[in-house]
Amino acid sequence: MPGHKINYLKPNNDILFIQENLAAEFGLAPGDAAWKEQLAAKIDELIVSDFPKLVNSLYRLDVSEEAVKQVLKQYPNRNAGELIAGLVIDRMLKKIESRQESRPNSAIPDDEKW
Repeated sequence: MPGHKINYLKPNNDILFIQENLAAEFGLAPGDAAWKEQLAAKIDELIVSDFPKLVNSLYRLDVSEEAVKQVLKQYPNRNAGELIAGLVIDRMLKKIESRQESRPNSAIPDDEKW
């Protein structure tokens, strides 16, 4: 993750989906141009002020505790909020990909659908 920035996402509906989900989880403003930085700042705040809430949020978002430990150990001089925010966004993107892959094939003729 050297040089890893949170701003690698391209604008599309997936980003709006991620923003809306993270806004609900972390109390952020979806659609704000600086939402990724806000997410990192909120995670930093939770690390200091309410660590159990952060752990609970990461659990609900299905971000692996092992992945968090690994990235923090691998990049000890990087901002923890940015690193964890990157993991959160990556996990959300994987969920989107998984849902898209498991969608039924719309190329099935109507008379062959159940």
